[in-house]
Amino acid sequence: MSTDLNKVADEDLSVEVETWLDQNWDTVNKRELGTDRFDKKTWLTKVLKARFAVPTWTADWYGRGLKPGQARIIERAFKKRGAPGTGQDRFHLGAVTVYRLGSDALKAELLSRLLTGESNCLLYSEPGAGSDLAGVRTRADRDGDDYIINGQKVWTSNAAESTFGMLLARTDWDAPKHKGISFFIFPMKQDGVEIRPINQITGESEFNEIFISNARVPARYIIGDLNGGWATLQTALAYERLIMGEGAAERRRPSDRTARPALLEFAARNGKLDDPLVRQKVAQALAFRQLNTLNLQRAKTEILANGSSSLMSLGKLSMSRIQHGEARIMAEVLGSASLLDGDDHPDSEMTNFNAAKAYMNSIGGGTDQIQRNIIAERILGLPREIEVDRDIPFRDAKSG
Repeated sequence: MSTDLNKVADEDLSVEVETWLDQNWDTVNKRELGTDRFDKKTWLTKVLKARFAVPTWTADWYGRGLKPGQARIIERAFKKRGAPGTGQDRFHLGAVTVYRLGSDALKAELLSRLLTGESNCLLYSEPGAGSDLAGVRTRADRDGDDYIINGQKVWTSNAAESTFGMLLARTDWDAPKHKGISFFIFPMKQDGVEIRPINQITGESEFNEIFISNARVPARYIIGDLNGGWATLQTALAYERLIMGEGAAERRRPSDRTARPALLEFAARNGKLDDPLVRQKVAQALAFRQLNTLNLQRAKTEILANGSSSLMSLGKLSMSRIQHGEARIMAEVLGSASLLDGDDHPDSEMTNFNAAKAYMNSIGGGTDQIQRNIIAERILGLPREIEVDRDIPFRDAKSG
């Protein structure tokens, strides 16, 4: 490894990561060399110690100080061999938020745990605070070295598997709604946390509603300032929108027949590739994806410089349009066959699944309508939407 980690040449970095994978990863069996099964924690720990898990972070915190372009060299090498563990400086929301805004003590306590397999979920939305997250009513009351949490969250992905939750809770009811919120890393595996799956139209149950009753979180697990959770949330949301803008909601059920084909392949397989109208729509869809990729590159640069970027709202809204639009093209290619479903009609089933799944991207990370507001106000400079309760004590704000 170069002693000056952030100045390693691309060619040297490529050789280093390929050599390391040759020596440590069994590409055929998808496990660490010399083992008879894949052990996630052991492997992720090895990737972390090699400084491949979060290569853009500083050397003090498991990174190499690389530029994003060089980090992609590592990601591509891992992806080519089916090896997990890298790219967590982009996709691990909990770790990224702790790294960006947590105290050094909190980083020392939690980062290695998060980066070696202890996952997190997002405890933001509530039944009465979805699009307006500043209206959260889950309360956090100080009790010695802890806070006692009571409230309800909804639309939480992967809650049952998560060790921690990124929790938005109200710590000051006399402050205006944006100024009385704190942002916690919340231990999920404790009494007082009830998780109820929500059945979705796709047949999955990725989302959950969470009921929290007298659960505890250490005061040292606040990320950012006490009552300054709104600012912390903006950084966390920027990374969530980055992930969704890159197509996180395009996840598929684990079967080959539901893997997304290229639109061109889909049209060819269904005998419509020579249709000039279909070809035009496919070309427009592919161009829109490329435009979104370029916009995301701008946003990533801004995030690295400022910690957040309003451009992520543009990328997330674009991905919603891409997913809904491509599902519509697939339905048009199939015609009346798009009304079919089931194992005997895999293309029809995939089309319907994609059409339903697209709504995940339209809701998660802030609805499409919220993204349009952000774009209008922060990118186009249009007047803010009127909020009559913005500057009054939250306990006096009306809800329901």
